[in-house]
This record gives sequence, C-alpha cells and structure tokens, in this order.
Amino acid sequence: MTGIEIGMPTLKPKDFKTDQEVRWCPGCGDYIILNTVQSFLPEMNIRREDIVFVSGIGCSSRFPYYVNTYGLHSIHGRAPAIATGLAVSRPELSVWVVTGDGDALSIGGNHLIHALRRNVNLTILLFNNRIYGLTKGQYSPTSELGKVTKSTPMGSLDAPFNPLSLAIGAEATFVARAMDSDRAGLLSVLRAAHEHKGAAFIEIYQNCNIYNDGAFEVLKDPGTRDEAIIPLVTGQPIRFGKDGHRGVVRDPNSGVLGVAEVACADDDGIVVHDPTTEDPSYAFGLSRLSGSDLGHTPLGVFRSVQRPTYDGLMSDQLDAAVAASGEGDLDRLLRGSDTWVVAAGAPAG
Repeated sequence: MTGIEIGMPTLKPKDFKTDQEVRWCPGCGDYIILNTVQSFLPEMNIRREDIVFVSGIGCSSRFPYYVNTYGLHSIHGRAPAIATGLAVSRPELSVWVVTGDGDALSIGGNHLIHALRRNVNLTILLFNNRIYGLTKGQYSPTSELGKVTKSTPMGSLDAPFNPLSLAIGAEATFVARAMDSDRAGLLSVLRAAHEHKGAAFIEIYQNCNIYNDGAFEVLKDPGTRDEAIIPLVTGQPIRFGKDGHRGVVRDPNSGVLGVAEVACADDDGIVVHDPTTEDPSYAFGLSRLSGSDLGHTPLGVFRSVQRPTYDGLMSDQLDAAVAASGEGDLDRLLRGSDTWVVAAGAPAG
C-alpha cells in the first residue's frame, strides 16, 4: 500500500518473526495464515518500521505480537477506526487490520463499513471461522442458521452475514476471499491487495478445530472441493468442476448470476471474470453464489476498482486551506466568526 523503498536491506520471512511464543490451539488455521503473511511481507520491500498491524479482540487479534513490525492490540471491534486515524495521519505507512468475524461484524460492524465506504488506504484481513473461538464456542454473525452452540443450544435463529456482500454493499474498492489451507491462493490476494490504493478487504476462511472443526471441509476434501470451489481468474471464463463442466452464467431475463452445466468445449454464455467492473452489482452477484452450505464458493479477487482515497482527499483539502489563507492559523480558527463572548456580569458598586 506504499511505494517501494530504495536502497534498503533485503528482508526475509524470518525477519518478520518475533521472539514471542505463538499461542493458538494446536491445529488452528491461524498458524498457516501467520506463516503465509510473514512469507509475503518481504515482497513489499518496505521497512519493518513502516508497517503497522492493528487488531481488535479475539484469537486472530493476537497477530501483532507475532509479526516483527509496529503493532497495536486495540479494543473490541474498533481496530478499523484506530487504523483509520493512523492511515490518515501517517499516509507513508502500510497499515493492516487483523480481525475476526465476531470482532468485525458484531460490535465492530459500524466501524468496518465506514472504513470501507471512506476508502481509507489500509488492508483489512477478516479471519472467518463462523464461531466465537476466544470466548469458547458461542455462535457468531457468520454462523449458519440453526447452528447449535453453547449460546444457541436449540439452534441459531439469526440469518448470517455474508462478509463479502457486506463489504461490496459498503462500496469497498477491493474485495477478495481466500482460505487458510490454500497458501498459493492467499498469497495471490495479498499481493493484489498490496498493489491496490484504497481500502482492501480480504475474507479468509479459517478453521477453528476446537469449536467449529470442519466448517469448510467441503472446500478442502479432495472428493468435493473441485465441485465446490469457483476459482476467479481475471480475463478468464468462470468455469469450475473437475472437467470444467460447470460455469457461472447470467440469467437473460433477470441478469442474476448463477451456476449451470456448460459444454466443455464452448465458452459462449459463460461470464468472463472482470474485477475492475465499476458497477458493484457484478461483484455482489458473485458473492451471493456461496450460500451457508458453501456448495458454490468463489475464491480470489471479486472487485478491484479505483477511486480517490479518504486520506488523499483530506490531504488535498488541507493543502487547499493552507494555500487560501497563506498558512495554517490555529488562533484564527478558534476565534472565527462562529464564536462569542459570555458576559461576566455588571461590575459591583
């Protein structure tokens, strides 16, 4: 999210590992994500002191302790707000938010959507395990309808959020999805997010093997994954299945995207993926293909468009104000035309 540093020493993944003991449950998907991010960070060619990870509360929010950059373990749901202040005041930094489905979509939902709609120049990694892990197994905003948990012993009555639909509805300029066990896929979207100027949102399916083990098994099992995963490749017809016998097509009457059996040798009628489509309805339609059963789940970059960033616009506004007044004048601002004097009362005598 920042320019390449010239003349800096070459960094390696080990340079981004701290001396802190990594404390997640054995087998947690967070380990794979951490390792993948640490492997990616040297590619940015940015000094460690110019990278900041901000987290909220939850298992994923331990992340800043384990990455040898600046970091802030903040408060529940407020990581996007804190990261916004940092990105706006220090635009030269590469700012990352690490959050979970509970942290970002429950108490933090308001902060998340406003960071995205403002197009603040930062990258948000949302680890989605469809459960509250740190507080030991309650249902989360992404848990499927009917989910039996400690807090919903008779099954959840809440309709779950689709995080990507939410982000696209908030007009996020970059939206992607990856999976913890798909290292190559995760690296690919991390690279794309880093190159993007503006708010980048990545949902990462992350297995909680203690409280929600196997939540994404349909996408990982060799017997089902080829029929469930829809790989999104820019400029290519969206085909999937072991022999490409399924494709994403558009209903000629409603325009709604759906899945259909297609001829293996004929791409006619199959949607060609273009994440740069300005109209968010295209990316939104892709996000709706994956229901709670994950039977048809696109992975990759859904949307990548350009519009002015909040921090850039604010900087331009400040420059214009200074140019108009000759220089910044704090006293003039504080004592402007919209101030008044409260009389102290008539003097005695």
